[in-house]
Amino acid sequence: MSEKKKDPSILDGFKAFLMRGNVVDLAVAVVIGAAFTNIVNSVVKGVINPLVGAFGTKDLDKYSSCLKSPCDFDEATGTATSGIPIMWGTVLSATLTFVITAAVVYFLMVLPMSKYLARQAARQKARENTQEVIEVTELAVLKEIRDALVAQRGSGHSDSER
Repeated sequence: MSEKKKDPSILDGFKAFLMRGNVVDLAVAVVIGAAFTNIVNSVVKGVINPLVGAFGTKDLDKYSSCLKSPCDFDEATGTATSGIPIMWGTVLSATLTFVITAAVVYFLMVLPMSKYLARQAARQKARENTQEVIEVTELAVLKEIRDALVAQRGSGHSDSER
């Protein structure tokens, strides 16, 4: 009788997928990213918007232009009741949030990590170069020993004695 090879079940494959290290790392990154987004949004709403608000309204979302006049807004819902508003303040706020997020990620994560990796690579290269020098030096010493032995044999014995 021949034995049939049992194929792994779908659940076994799913379990293997979940247990891979990069899936866990990705999940951690998403959670940290969500928490980080809240921090950046708070900085934009609590610091940047008031600074920009010193020149106009405190809330960037209130900045708008009217494509078709008159633009009237319902204060309770924040939606336009007439006209066609262009809400460029919302776009400006989102753009500021993106730029701040990108700057923080670059200066606090990417730049230090790239410097760290560059230092690690330089250390590794220095270790490899040292290893090569040691290997070359050992090889040179062995060649010198061989040459000395050959010279000793050649001067101590004649060809007829061998």
